[in-house]
Amino acid sequence: MANVRYIAYHVLYRVLYEDAYSAIAVNNAVREEKLSGVDVSFLSALVYGVLERKLTLEYIIRQYSSIRIKKIEKGTLIVLYLGMYQLIYMDKVPDSAAVNESVKLCKQLRLYKSAGFVNAILRNFVRANKAYQLPDRQNIVKYLSVVYSCPESMVTELIATYGEDLTEQALQGILGRPPITVRVNTLKTDKATLRTALEKQGVIVNDISFLENSLNLSATGSLEKIPEFQQGHFFVEDAASQLCAEILGAEPGETIADVCAAPGGKSLYSAIRMENRGEIYSYDIHEHKIKLMKQNVDRLGISIMQPAIRDAASNRELPVCDRILCDVPCSGWGILRRKPEIRYKTDTNIDILPKLQYSILCMSVENLPSDSVLVYSTCTLRKAENHDIIRRFLEEHPDFIGEPINLPNGIDRMIKEKPHCLTLLPGLYDTDGFFIAKLRRRPT
Repeated sequence: MANVRYIAYHVLYRVLYEDAYSAIAVNNAVREEKLSGVDVSFLSALVYGVLERKLTLEYIIRQYSSIRIKKIEKGTLIVLYLGMYQLIYMDKVPDSAAVNESVKLCKQLRLYKSAGFVNAILRNFVRANKAYQLPDRQNIVKYLSVVYSCPESMVTELIATYGEDLTEQALQGILGRPPITVRVNTLKTDKATLRTALEKQGVIVNDISFLENSLNLSATGSLEKIPEFQQGHFFVEDAASQLCAEILGAEPGETIADVCAAPGGKSLYSAIRMENRGEIYSYDIHEHKIKLMKQNVDRLGISIMQPAIRDAASNRELPVCDRILCDVPCSGWGILRRKPEIRYKTDTNIDILPKLQYSILCMSVENLPSDSVLVYSTCTLRKAENHDIIRRFLEEHPDFIGEPINLPNGIDRMIKEKPHCLTLLPGLYDTDGFFIAKLRRRPT
């Protein structure tokens, strides 16, 4: 039987101290350790749970530790995160197992001097009936930071943009694992047929009110082993990202450029919407992501999508297009439930992102014909990367206007904003946090 806690420790160490990405680190561990079934679920729960609750766990550990958090050895601290997380958030793990396995883990890791320290903290916590105090809600920034495990700087910025109530709703929305959302490949099948096939295999299938040919799946097991996935009858893409492609509005026979396309979901969505007629240029700067897009193109039976290497911030000319999508690199504050480690990284160059984003936007429109459409999007909640970029662009490009976004049934605006902008906060519609702006070059 696999020692999942030991594996989780090493995954967390790589993510927290070696800048690994959680999803990649977990997937690599599953493959290398040949995990399956319950072990995969337990590993994911431990890793993502600790990453989601790291600041909360630290706040509680401080109340039981005589040693400051910064003075606790890195490996010991990870063992404490794991043990405390099991005690607080995993009801199916007996308290005795959470404590004893944490002590055992210290010994397996040769952290012999830490075993007694870990044992004392966890046992004292259990003896105290797992009691702990949270910050006073009067200090709303500190309170939200601890309860939702987000840095105070992030909470402060979100409150300044959205107010306290919407900020807390957004922070609630980034906890827990995201749904598995898929787009039906109507080039090969239809939603009813796919639903029936999946349900026969025990998959739980639910509609998405604002997307006609999309589904939320659960109890899937390994997606790659589902015959319909292998046959290209669907692909995975968050509902907010799908909505972005729907707002782009690609039509059969048009020419489209997706300047920051990887992993390619919006291009795939557009190709299906275009009935595989026209041209889609799907660009990215990384060779391995181009390879991934080509694999998905082949699996889905799409012929109009052309993945290729291109730096979106370069002055390399784009083809003349009817529509352009700029889903620019961003701080990722809207996808923290997918990449919870983002909130703890300090070397993200967050302040220089708007300059890059604006540069990509300006470079992308140089060859856009009159009366053609551009959609700008991010998966962040920061005003500096969203509304501020679009406002500046329209001020400095009088030949462009905002194109009102027609909201689909089931979607309402969550904040006051211009009709050509749409902000989706995580939590309300079970989507990632997302920003979409639709622009049109004035007809000549």
